[in-house]
Amino acid sequence: MFLRCKVRQKDGKQHRYWSVVENTRVAGGRVAQRHVLYLGEINDTQELAWRRSIEVLEEGATQPRTLSLFPEDRCAGVLADASIVHVKLSQLQLRRPRQWGACWLALLLWRELQLDLFWSKRLGVSRKGTRWDQVLFVLVAYRLLAPGSEWRLHREWFQRSAPADLLGEDAGLAEIHKLYRCHDRLLVHKQAVFDHLTRRWRDLFNISYDVLLYDLTSTYFEADPPFPEGDKRRFGYSRDHRPDCVQIVIALMVTPEGLPLAYEVLPGNTADDVAGVSRTHRAAIRQGAPGLADGPRRADRGGARRNARGRPAGALPSGHAKGAIDPAGVPAHATAALLLTRYTEPEPELRLLLTRLKLDLPAQPPPKITAAPAPPTPL
Repeated sequence: MFLRCKVRQKDGKQHRYWSVVENTRVAGGRVAQRHVLYLGEINDTQELAWRRSIEVLEEGATQPRTLSLFPEDRCAGVLADASIVHVKLSQLQLRRPRQWGACWLALLLWRELQLDLFWSKRLGVSRKGTRWDQVLFVLVAYRLLAPGSEWRLHREWFQRSAPADLLGEDAGLAEIHKLYRCHDRLLVHKQAVFDHLTRRWRDLFNISYDVLLYDLTSTYFEADPPFPEGDKRRFGYSRDHRPDCVQIVIALMVTPEGLPLAYEVLPGNTADDVAGVSRTHRAAIRQGAPGLADGPRRADRGGARRNARGRPAGALPSGHAKGAIDPAGVPAHATAALLLTRYTEPEPELRLLLTRLKLDLPAQPPPKITAAPAPPTPL
């Protein structure tokens, strides 16, 4: 380990920021550096104290020896030998445990969807030997199991989990610059990956695409305009209760089973209405999902209230529990309910939606018909 200093100019002054960095030997004889601790600005006395502390930690690091281990109840008669260690099994402790089962399951799902083959053909290997498809799997597994920043993945999560062991790689997969650069290589394959998943889901789950569900979410930025021309960060309705921040809107279209088919990143002032549904629906058609061109669509509560006919096709009860229907519009449990306007016979699209969602309409009471009072008889 050693101290690393970065010099930055701020407000006309020079600032020195320090970090504790550890060298790790990886494949090919390369050395990967892992940031252990960020110290910020420290004075000369603190710097000297940290250097001495690191020297103490590094002291006594001798060449490793291969030792023979024997249980304490089987050492009788063993000749004294410097390579033999007496171990008390009752006092053994588990140190540096790593998450294994969840990482193994994530890799199993990754391979079952054949994403390993898909990305290995498109991302390939860099001239320095970087397997970008494996870096991507680390990012995906991290987002699935313990979502957070790439910085946290680099500093903490990778050391406490098992992707390196499962992939037969080392700490080189989690170098911070690789994690950031991997994202830049994905966008050009957006349509291809949705085509691949659409086909794979159809093969695995016999999915049909006659009903699609749609929802919007948003994410905000603590940044001040103006922004470059064409930037999608705008002020709009904030689902995060941050109307003071610019945001972008993310539209997602899924099957009733919750499998995503298309997404679009829209300007932050996009209205939650049928126009957004149409944009994302056209994107799904471009991405090759079969049956999408003629299949009906259903938006969430906000979009459904402003559909093309000017009336709600379906809405949730006003006091519904948050867990009744998930953000993508898919029933989360068997007691989910869909509140409809009064009906005599559902329209074909609505009947198809109810069938796909496995919902039965309750018995409808007969309509109450009353005759208007007869006009008075003229005298």
